[in-house]
Amino acid sequence: MNWIADIVIGVLALIGTLGGAYLANRKSTALIAYRLEQLEKKQDKHNQLIERTFKLEERAEVLEERVRVANHRIDDLEQK
Repeated sequence: MNWIADIVIGVLALIGTLGGAYLANRKSTALIAYRLEQLEKKQDKHNQLIERTFKLEERAEVLEERVRVANHRIDDLEQK
């Protein structure tokens, strides 16, 4: 009869261990998913910043070219 109690205790301990591992895994998975979502938001902000910087650089190049053209015209007018 003593061995039956040992088996029951062993089964209950196994159930408790498996249940605890399952719950810990679920919580860990939820935390990883949350952190991944936050990282994706940061990455989106970074990508938007890169896109805006690229557009600003393009505009700066256009403005610099306009200034060069204007200066060239002024030089031509001053020489006449």
